[in-house]
This record gives sequence, structure tokens and C-alpha cells, in this order.
Amino acid sequence: MIVGEAPGFNEDRQGEPFVGAAGKLLDTLLARIELSRADVYITNVLKCRPPMNRDPMPNEAEACSPYLQRQLELVKPKVLLILGRHALERLLPGQGSISRIHGSLIRRGDVAYIPLYHPAAALHNGSLVADLERDFDSVKRYLDKVLAPPPPPPPQPLAAATQESEQLRLL
Repeated sequence: MIVGEAPGFNEDRQGEPFVGAAGKLLDTLLARIELSRADVYITNVLKCRPPMNRDPMPNEAEACSPYLQRQLELVKPKVLLILGRHALERLLPGQGSISRIHGSLIRRGDVAYIPLYHPAAALHNGSLVADLERDFDSVKRYLDKVLAPPPPPPPQPLAAATQESEQLRLL
């Protein structure tokens, strides 16, 4: 699951998250780790665009929090990518600045939270693109580890396997 901050102009018009320039960068980053939009659920803390595209106000985030909470309950993510400082403050309050903890993995219960720079921030500050790429590479390594199939059971000695099959026939 991916949670961003708030819809921008294009997102608000189309009613879908991350369809503008930041969405194109997000698509590129997802493709980098062999994922697509079909593989993830994408939403925002705020469900509509703040006036003049300003930062979300705390009362706006609070007003939208029941919707985000319900999305989290329905999706039940095992891994949640947090895009940007506003989403970070809403989902993991008091963890520190995004510049300090981006790319780190924070476990809460059964969910692994991974704060990342928002793609829009990287579009405004090109030096953040390399950080986002490295962080997404780390996400890929984590997902590969978590989603790897379990190792096969060790082979049994032939005598034990024969004895086990005889026991099963007796049942």
C-alpha cells in the first residue's frame, strides 16, 4: 500500500491518486522494482485538494482520517510506503523528519512502514531522485525477502519416508 499526502490538480480532477507528473515518477519507481499500479493500493491522507495546493492543515487531515483508517482496515497492508512528510506525520507521528528517516523500515505490529520522499518533492529538487531510487531498491530487497517462497523441507532418509507412507496406509 502507498499513502501520499493530498491530491494535486490532476488528481482532484480525475479522482485518482498520482496521475500527474509525480504519478509518472511513481510509476517509474514502481517499474524499477518490478511492480505496477495493479500490484499496489494507492491513496492519500487527504481525499481532496487543499485550496491553492497548500500544505494540508491538521484539521483537514483529521477530517479525512476515518476514510484512511477504513482503507487501511480493508487493504490490511503488510508493507506501507509513506510518501512525504505530511503522510509521515499522520501515520507515524513523532518519528522525525522525512530527510532523517527516509528509506528506513519501521515495524508496527504486522505492518512494515517505509517512509520515502514524495515524488513531487523530487520533481522540485532533482537531487532527491537518487535518494528515491536507492530507497525503492531497498524496498525491492525487503519485498524479495518477505515474499520469497519458503524453503523446501529437508529430504527425509528413505527408510523414514517408507515408514511414514506405511503409517499413512494404516490410517
